[in-house]
Parts: sequence; structure tokens; C-alpha cells
Amino acid sequence: MYIAQHLRETNIAEYLLYMWQIEDTVRAFGCSISRITREYISRFEYTDEQKDEEADWFGNLIMMMNREGCRDKGHLQINKVVMMQLEELHTQLLQSSKFPFYSSEYYKVLPFIVELRNKGANKDESEIETCFNSLYGVMMLRLRQKDISPDTAHAVKEITTLVGMLNDYYLKDRQEPLEF
Repeated sequence: MYIAQHLRETNIAEYLLYMWQIEDTVRAFGCSISRITREYISRFEYTDEQKDEEADWFGNLIMMMNREGCRDKGHLQINKVVMMQLEELHTQLLQSSKFPFYSSEYYKVLPFIVELRNKGANKDESEIETCFNSLYGVMMLRLRQKDISPDTAHAVKEITTLVGMLNDYYLKDRQEPLEF
């Protein structure tokens, strides 16, 4: 909860990836708040009050996952809304002539997006979701200490640059609306 709150304010891209990881963490513990509290939250150096708040937050996530039918797979609506906001901003940035560096980076990344979409199971996902799925997949591989190919590393570097730019524009737009 504390990390999510901080990331939501400072880095929306990292927030979204973190929340996807939290969804998977909840699933790994069988959507059981008692297991999450005992085996996960207890490992953090939190006060008892912070642990209670964290357990409440996880409990609410579990309820939402059950209610929204994403107990086994998929993403919470709160995360889908963030993705939609990023997709909207992406489209606005591309349609405007005021953001040539973003457009330039997008066209550098586009071949990787096309390749990833052709390999992926869900060809209907948006380009931005494809980017996030690739970043999340590589993050999971690294957590498992699996190797990634030089080509994948290069693609991820470019995708990271695009997503980083999108993140920066998102934060700027929240502070003072961008003029497209």
C-alpha cells in the first residue's frame, strides 16, 4: 500500500507494473488474507498499525479481485483505468505536432511492438499494453534469474524509453494540463 501510494504520485508506469505484481502476489498466496498477513506482510519492518493498514489494503484488493472476476488472471479495474489513461495520452501525443521526440521514439519502438504482438496470445491489446506486458515479462524473467537475449534486451531498452517518456508526460499533464 505504501509503495503503491508513493509510485502512483511519482511514477505511474512503475505503479502499474507494481500493481500487476501485487495482483500476482495475491494469487500466489491463494487470495488468502491470513496467508498474506502471516507470510508476506510480517516480513516488512512495519509498526503493528502499518501492518494492519497493509492487511486491510490487501483484503480490499482480494475482495475486488473476487468481485471483478480476476482471481485467477487479468487485472483489476483500477489498473485497467490507469492503462486506459496512458493509452489516451499516448494517442494524444502522437496526434499532436507538439511532441516530435515522443513520436520519434514511438516509431523506433513500433517494429518491436509489431513483433511482440505477432508472438503474443492477445493480438487485440493496445500498443501501450503490449509495451507494459513486455516490460512485466522481462521483470519476471529477471526475478527468476533467467537470461534474456541481446535482441530482447535491446527491445526492452527502447520500450523502456518510450514508456518513460509517456510516464513523464502523464505526470506533467497531471500538474498542468498539456496543450496538444
